[in-house]
Formats: sequence, structure tokens, C-alpha cells
Amino acid sequence: MTGATTVISAFRRGEWRTSLDRAPLPGPAGRELALVPEIVVDADRRSWDGALAGLPLLTGRRELLLTALDLFDSGTLTVGGIGEQGPAAFRAALWESAGLPGPLVDRWCAMLRDGVLKRDDAPEPDGALALVALPGNTFTCLDAVCDQAERSAGVWLRPSRREPLSAARLVAALLAAGWPRARLGFYPGEQRALHGLLRLTDRHVVYGGAGLAASVRSSPALTLHGPGRGCALVPPGMPTDDAVAWLLPLIAADSGRFCSNVRTVVCEKPDDAEALGLGLAAALDALLPDGAWPLTAFREPDAAESATRGIRDRLRPGDRILTRRPPVLRSATNDVHAMPHIALLDGHLTVFEPPRHPLIGHEVPFPSAAVLSASPQAAQAITADSLFVYRPAK
Repeated sequence: MTGATTVISAFRRGEWRTSLDRAPLPGPAGRELALVPEIVVDADRRSWDGALAGLPLLTGRRELLLTALDLFDSGTLTVGGIGEQGPAAFRAALWESAGLPGPLVDRWCAMLRDGVLKRDDAPEPDGALALVALPGNTFTCLDAVCDQAERSAGVWLRPSRREPLSAARLVAALLAAGWPRARLGFYPGEQRALHGLLRLTDRHVVYGGAGLAASVRSSPALTLHGPGRGCALVPPGMPTDDAVAWLLPLIAADSGRFCSNVRTVVCEKPDDAEALGLGLAAALDALLPDGAWPLTAFREPDAAESATRGIRDRLRPGDRILTRRPPVLRSATNDVHAMPHIALLDGHLTVFEPPRHPLIGHEVPFPSAAVLSASPQAAQAITADSLFVYRPAK
């Protein structure tokens, strides 16, 4: 993927196809993504409706999915616009374009396969055309593509423009495993085109932040994965060292990119919150970009600076950043990392009502959490606003 411009193709009507509408990818120059205009998507939906009745029966979907995921991880595949791509080239491309380190890619590939293996018996497929609109923070959300492929007549993927490489490779892996070409689609597009895709498909799984969640109309056919606002409740009397050991992986695992990562740590007493915040800050300051919990690199200009500045902009008088390293690290190889952050919120929260503190539940694509003390009533309100709530095992 060097030299001349490389354009990752769309996959529509059973073929990889390029487009005059393109968007540059993050990372090295000369890499672009073919975009599919809404008028083309509209025509493809009409074509799908005409072809659906004639599609041959597709059996053994679970086995085909597992074969595809093995190929996704370790196979050599033909990806539209890229050509033949082996596992090392895939990992190199993810590092160069999306800043995902190899150990994290290995872990996420294994998580995809384990997710399919652990799934309940396959549902009876229906006649729906499903859409999965993917995020750019982690490709483990491709699990939703596997789920919809098992239960739907066809599945279209809408990749993130920040990281379309993994979604394109999964389409190539499904094709190589024997998945019928007519039942797959890969539809990159502008953000505004998402609403057209939602209109033109029957069932939808959409990943995105609070802004996207507010812009997408709810319907029985929509599954929306918005902010997780993960929080952890630290019981009074828990030794600080034990609490740090428990919380560190919840905050730092997967480079802090999952909606399930802890963003808010709640203690009962202010003194406990400060001691725990200092302990977590020291532990996070000791993390190395290529250590046990590797950090992702940011490839878009000023993205790391913007993400870390967003934490500082949300501080209120009396709040403190306890981590001591500079917010952004630029390595000797010019890789840019947003460094982990721990913010200690001032005071003792007794009520959790608007205007809420903007750092409670605030999600960024790197390890970061706010530590605070709160009354039982306020803690209960925080947990009610969180999809992921953690308590230490007794």
C-alpha cells in the first residue's frame, strides 16, 4: 500500500467497485476510501428486492463464520482496492492508518472468534436486509456483523471513515469462506448518508456517540449502541492498593476504547477518593505505550491534542488532573499517543441533577477516568445513567 494512490473499494451487487467520490484515510498519504452516494444505495436496494426471491438457501452459517474469522485473523485475502493482503500486512496497515498496535489486533481477533463460539444456537434466518454501522474506535464491533449475517437474508456494512480496513477485510474473509456474494454489502459513505442507509434497510445496528444517538430516530428495527458511561463503585474500607489493582485493567484494558471501560470511579468519602485517585494516577503514569496494556496512536492531525484538551476544558474550579505526564506523547518514530488521565473532582456530590459534571461518564478513545466522592443517592443516580457498573467481587 505504498507509491500510487490506493483506494479501498466498496462492495455492492456482488462486486468490489470503486467510485469517483472518495475520502482520504488517516495515516500515510495516498490512501483513500471509495464512497457510495445515496442515489446508488437506493438503486442497489431496488436490485436487492428483485433478486431476493431467487437467492439460493444458505445453510451452515455458523461454520462459515468461524472459517471467515480464522481467515480474517491469519489468512491471505483479496481485499478490493488493496489486492492480496496477508495477516502481517493487515496489522501493518492498521498500525499505519489507525494506530492499532499488533498485540491489540491479536486480542481483538481472538475476541471476535470467541464471541461467535459462545453465542447461543443460531436463530432462524429471516428475509431482512440488515445494516451494521460501525465505529472507528474498535473492530470488535464486527461481532454485530456476524450476528446479523446469521439471522438476516443479507447484511450491509457501513464502516467508519477513520478505520474501514477491518470491515473491508471481514467482507473479503466472508467471501473467501464461501458466503454468497449477493448477500453482502460494504457501503462507505459520508456521515449524512447514514440516514439514507437506515431508510433503505430493514434492520439496523448503529454504533456511535451521544451526538449520533440524538440524531437517529428510534424504531423497533434499530439497535443503538451509544455511550456506555462505565462506572465503578468502590466500597468504604477497601484498601487503596487493592482498589487500584482492581480498577487499573477496567480503565486501561483495550487502550480505553471500549464503551465498557470505566470512566467514573465513585467513592463514599472525599479522603478515599483523593487517595485512590493518586494511586490510580501513579499506576497509569507507569504504563508504556507498548506495555502490558498498549496504547493506540492517533493518526489524524491534532486528534490526540483535541481529545486530551477536551478533558481539561471540562474541569470545574477545584478539580485536579492527578496524572503527571504531558497529555500527549510524541515518540521517537513520530507516533502520537494521548496519555492516560485521572481527574479528581472537587467536593462531595450529594445530588446528581442537571447541570451534571461534564466529566462524569465522559468517553474518550484512551484510558481516562474521573474520581469523585458521592452520597449513596448520588452514586445510585450515576449508576442508573451507566450501561456498565462494576463492583469488586466479595
